[in-house]
Amino acid sequence: MKTKTILLIAAIIALFGFPLVVENPYYIHLVETILIYAVLLFGLDIVVGYTGQVSLGHAGLFGIGSYVAGVLFMKLGMPFWVTVPASIAVTALFGGLLALPALKVIGPYLAMVTLAFGTIIQILINEMSFLTEGPVGIKIPKPSFFGHVTNENEYYWIVCVLMLLSLLVVHRILKSHLGRAFEALRDSPVACDCMGVSVYRYKVYAFVISAGFAGLAGCMYSYSEQYISPNTYVIELSILFLLAIIMGGRKSRIGAILGSTIIVMLPKLLDDIELFRTVAVILAVVFIILSVISLVKKLTTWQKVSVPLAGIIGLAAFSFWLENITDWRLTIFGFMILLVVYYLQDGIVGFVRNYYASLTGKSAAAAQAAAELLEIKPTREDVISLANREQKEGTLLNVKSVLMQFGGLKALNKVDLVIERGTIHGLIGPNGSGKSTMMNVLTGIYVPTAGDVVYANKSVVGKTSSEIALSGIARTFQNVQLFGEMTALENILVGLHHAFASNLLDVSLHLHKYTQEEARARERALGLLRFVGLDKLANEEARNLPYGKQRMLEIARALALDPNLLLLDEPAAGLTAPDIKDLLVIIQKIREHGITIILIEHHMDVVMAACDTVSVLDFGQKIAEGKPAQVQADEKVIEAYLGGQPA
Repeated sequence: MKTKTILLIAAIIALFGFPLVVENPYYIHLVETILIYAVLLFGLDIVVGYTGQVSLGHAGLFGIGSYVAGVLFMKLGMPFWVTVPASIAVTALFGGLLALPALKVIGPYLAMVTLAFGTIIQILINEMSFLTEGPVGIKIPKPSFFGHVTNENEYYWIVCVLMLLSLLVVHRILKSHLGRAFEALRDSPVACDCMGVSVYRYKVYAFVISAGFAGLAGCMYSYSEQYISPNTYVIELSILFLLAIIMGGRKSRIGAILGSTIIVMLPKLLDDIELFRTVAVILAVVFIILSVISLVKKLTTWQKVSVPLAGIIGLAAFSFWLENITDWRLTIFGFMILLVVYYLQDGIVGFVRNYYASLTGKSAAAAQAAAELLEIKPTREDVISLANREQKEGTLLNVKSVLMQFGGLKALNKVDLVIERGTIHGLIGPNGSGKSTMMNVLTGIYVPTAGDVVYANKSVVGKTSSEIALSGIARTFQNVQLFGEMTALENILVGLHHAFASNLLDVSLHLHKYTQEEARARERALGLLRFVGLDKLANEEARNLPYGKQRMLEIARALALDPNLLLLDEPAAGLTAPDIKDLLVIIQKIREHGITIILIEHHMDVVMAACDTVSVLDFGQKIAEGKPAQVQADEKVIEAYLGGQPA
């Protein structure tokens, strides 16, 4: 049995056995609260850790879940097995209503909108006394089953079961195509849209799922406390939830549990001067040992560890100087949060993971990915590589008098392009000539001021980037837009998002339909990595790949869309001579599979070697078009682009 499995079983046994060992109901209730908060943080981490959104409205969602349970019990006498799903559903609905307008904004504006939502919910709970009893609050007893009212230990076990189920469901979601979509839109929203994954839609999905977990946590909390009032769901609680994710470590279920433990236990720690001194000394000793090991192994420098080391030792010394901690609670609390947030930006779990990786020289994420790859059965190359398609003739793309105007600047001035099926069409011109603007128009990032873009006999003007991508137009970017924190294999799997028909229920229950789709997608992804020569780097994070390999990975990810038209935006930029040779081979292989290519490139040797037809832009206008040799000898092109005289 694997060590990880043994540790998991031991943790579950310890969790369920806790009330049998510790009989004090206060401590049982404390752990119960930690588990309830952990459920909420599982959901909040989807929004904060994976999609990169800042929500300060989760205390409001938490309150909605609590009051749905309280009102249903008080008004209708509904049992626990009814209030739980009702709390999840109603809170998820409110999460969707919040997300639809809120996610139209980003950054601090989103934080302000969600903050306002939390405030409004608290006011409504307080004022709607006909439903919520207002400031008086609602009393709700422990749930009963078949006439038996559960005691503290029994309800603790119910919370344990629901927490573990939540952990399983959220883990499955985040390891599925849904989780990859959430993570991808954090790293590069533009690339995500161009992979057929609607950024706005999946942000809303993430918020709805997150709200559902907040509703479940709120429902459990109401039965745990047996009394709920508006004063519980204040803005400070939302801030604590956000800090818990930051301190515990984003993108980690263990981090969520650790963060929950911190925000529940830290106030208790600061109530007891002796306990605070003990913990402060232990932290100081641990940090001193870690610092010495890091300095000896040259993993860090004295300058980097001196300030946090001095701060933690100073805090330990300060604890013995204090006679009464009451007046210093907020100051100490703020100082500890400052140390964690500033010096442990990946949270405690992230720090431990990175420290272990630096000591062993091994990435835990890469090891996990390697284990997953071993489960994939090899298939024939012709099955998992690019599918051969029927060779067709005729026009695939027709750009008709496209005008792209930014204020008074005409980035594209009535440009016409005709792209024939099965060809490699070069698009060249000096910097600022409008090449990348044309790429953005073709992929829906820009909507042209005038003109039309007809692809496969249908206009794509006005369609979103994700819709255009799914119609068969894929692209790479002038500046590489990979999902840096994801592995090479996961990057390709995002490109294969369109191959999944499984829904949230299929993923949560791990149904056969989903597992089959996942297996096929991984086979296909490995085939595409093999196609560009990156199969041996499948488990490496994209940000750690050499620049040339990143270019190849971006091409492979675009091919995952199974496009009819591939737009390559300066793929040779920054590549070495050997890499350029490999690129030319791959471009020809792509063409042999029936894919039409538009190639923007400054390397004229690449253009001359690869392209059938070349169009030249200058100041947003097409000044020449024809065979590569003809264009190269054109006087207008030489004057505008090549900067010389014809041979």
